[in-house]
Amino acid sequence: MAKVFIENREVPWEVIEPGLRRKIMTWDERLMLVKVEFEKGAIGTPHKHSHTQITHVESGIFDVEIGNERKILTTGDAFYVPPNIVHGVVCHEAGTLVDIFSPMREDFIKKQS
Repeated sequence: MAKVFIENREVPWEVIEPGLRRKIMTWDERLMLVKVEFEKGAIGTPHKHSHTQITHVESGIFDVEIGNERKILTTGDAFYVPPNIVHGVVCHEAGTLVDIFSPMREDFIKKQS
């Protein structure tokens, strides 16, 4: 799926659950870029995975919890999640998170099929 140029308008949204949808922008076996759009009040349920994750707050206000740490992050901020650490978010103002995973999330691709 890796492309040299990724045009946002050409990538479809996938509804994850009420208040949450995502776009899997591109990936190869080592890296994946995903946009996740949250409505106000939507929750990114606490979870963990074996992937390293870096997330950029493209817009909105989010209460982010990583392990035992918690912080309110806004547009332009970012966070890092080491592998196998429980993390989640609560959206206080509608917005979008841009997630980067290494290696790519095979489970996201299987759900699309």
